[in-house]
Amino acid sequence: MGSRRLHLLIRGRVQGVGFRWFARETAQRLQIEGWVRNLPTGEVEAEAQGTPEQLARFVKELKEGHPYAQVDSVDSRELPVQPPQGAFSIRHREF
Repeated sequence: MGSRRLHLLIRGRVQGVGFRWFARETAQRLQIEGWVRNLPTGEVEAEAQGTPEQLARFVKELKEGHPYAQVDSVDSRELPVQPPQGAFSIRHREF
C-alpha cells in the first residue's frame, strides 16, 4: 500500500505537558514523516505521512496521549502526499 498524509488537530490539555515531544517520539518510532506544533488556540496541529497502518497506530497513540496530557479529540483530514521530507519535527508557533 502507498503512503497517505493526514492533517491532525488535537484538542484537550495538550500544551505545556510535553505532548509535542511525545508526538515526535511516537512518529519517529513508527517511521512517520511530518511535523507538530502548538496553536495559539491551545490546540496542537500536526501533519503526518506514512502507510495507512503507521498512521492508524500514530493516531491511536495520540488519542491515548502522553501521561500528563488529556486528549479530548483528534480530528483528521486527508492531504495530498508529499515527496519525502525527512524526520518528524517540532515546529514553533506561528502567531
